[in-house]
Amino acid sequence: MDKKQQTLDQLIHQGILPLYFHPDPEVSVQVLRALYRAGFRMVEYTNRGKDALDNFLKMRKIADEELPGLHLGAGTIRNKIEATEYINEGADFLVSPGLSTSVADLADKNNLLWIPGCFTASEIMQADDLGARLVKLFPGNLLGPSFISSIKEIFPNLLFMPTGGVETNKENLQNWFTSGASVVGMGSKLISKSLLDAKDYDGIETLARQTIQMIQEIRNQ
Repeated sequence: MDKKQQTLDQLIHQGILPLYFHPDPEVSVQVLRALYRAGFRMVEYTNRGKDALDNFLKMRKIADEELPGLHLGAGTIRNKIEATEYINEGADFLVSPGLSTSVADLADKNNLLWIPGCFTASEIMQADDLGARLVKLFPGNLLGPSFISSIKEIFPNLLFMPTGGVETNKENLQNWFTSGASVVGMGSKLISKSLLDAKDYDGIETLARQTIQMIQEIRNQ
């Protein structure tokens, strides 16, 4: 089995991709540890600030030294330059807010899973042409679960991950998975600003663990 498929299988098994950024490297590392303790083995660190790449490098080092089995990916990858930087720093997968042929090609050459963001059927068709296996539906709050229900049969070879508008309550999660989502992406609803500001890593761990368990219950129904 190729590396891309192994990464994808791991993500689908987890059912949720946590994503976050914080300018403080120590906070970024502590959140990563909290998510790992909660059971996460796939985490996206978003490229959203000038410190993102430096922080990622520190997180990569901690992951390699302390967190066996963790796949650490880079998100908000918009172009070939950013993709190259994060691949060089050891990113296990790449997530983009939209479509980029150069990012798709680079990920493919490095045998890395690339998850593009799409909003329309035309963009999903392009993602399919570029070899994507999992598509991020973004922003999910504007599309809604019914969008997945409507398009899933048209793209039987693709899997879908709504991101944005995914909540940590059972009803919301159930709506997404019932509609056909294979995994959900979750940022500030899971790793909230209030928990980050308070540096409440135990709180982040607790909510993360509860959310994983909730998703497992929903999928086992």
